[in-house]
Amino acid sequence: MKIHRLTIIKDCVHVEGRLDATARTTRVAACAVVANPLASSARDDVSELFPFGAELGALLVKEALAALPGAAICYGKAAIVGTSGDIEHGAAVLHPRMGKPMREAIGGGAALIPSNVIIGAVGATINVPIGHKDDPWALDFIDTIDVTVGHAPRPDEILVVVALADGPRPRPRLGK
Repeated sequence: MKIHRLTIIKDCVHVEGRLDATARTTRVAACAVVANPLASSARDDVSELFPFGAELGALLVKEALAALPGAAICYGKAAIVGTSGDIEHGAAVLHPRMGKPMREAIGGGAALIPSNVIIGAVGATINVPIGHKDDPWALDFIDTIDVTVGHAPRPDEILVVVALADGPRPRPRLGK
C-alpha cells in the first residue's frame, strides 16, 4: 500500500440552525489517498485490496483518535474510488478487514460500522455516515461528516476515510 496523502478534518459545531449547540460534539475524519493497484483492470478478484483495509483502519483510527478531544463513541468509514477504478475496489478496502482495528482502537463497537463508497473525480465530496458504536438505534448519534480532499482522488487512486465522533449531533432531539 502506497499512501500519497494523509489529511485530517476536524469539525466542531458551536451553532446549529441559529441556536447554540447543546452537545459540543467533535467529528474527525482521517483520510488517506492511496494508489489503486487495480485501476484500469478488469479483474474479478479484488482480494489483493483486503490487506489495505486492515492497514488503513489501524493507521486512520489512530490519527482520528489523536485529533478527537473526547472518547470515540461514534464511527463510520467511506471511500471515493478514482474514475479508473471500480466500486468494488472501495468495498474491498472497507469491508473485509477495516472494522477489526477500528473496534480494537476505540474499545468496542458492537454495531455495524456505517459506510459509503462512490466513484468520483478529483475534488469529489463524500458524505461519511456516522453511527453509535454500540447501539444502532441511538438516533441522536446518526450523523454524517462531509469529506473533500483537494486534488484527490486521481483516476488511479482511492481516498479512504475513517470518521469518529465524541458525541451526538449538535442539537439532538429524537431520543431513542
